Amino acid sequence: MTMRAILVITLAVLAAGLPGVAHAYVGPGAGLGLVAAFWAIVVALGAILAFTLMWPIRRLLRHRRDRNKPQTGARRDESPAGHDAATRGAGDGS
Repeated sequence: MTMRAILVITLAVLAAGLPGVAHAYVGPGAGLGLVAAFWAIVVALGAILAFTLMWPIRRLLRHRRDRNKPQTGARRDESPAGHDAATRGAGDGS
C-alpha cells in the first residue's frame, strides 16, 4: 500500500468514529441523578472489595490476639464460685 492509501483509510476510519450531532438534552436534575447513581455503585463496589480483602486479615489478627492471650483456669460458662450458669436460677427466686 502506498502512503496515500494508508492516510485515506486512516482518515476514513477516524471520520466514521466521530459522533454526529446529538439532538438531545440532559437537564441538571437528571445529570446529577446519573452522577449520584454512578458514584453510589462505585462506592458500593469499593466497600465490597474492602470488606472482602479485610476479612482474612481480621481473622489473622483475631487468631494472633487469642493465641497470645493468657489462659485463666475457669471456663467461660462458669461463675467465679464454680456454679454452672444454667443451675443458678436466673430470676426465679431461688
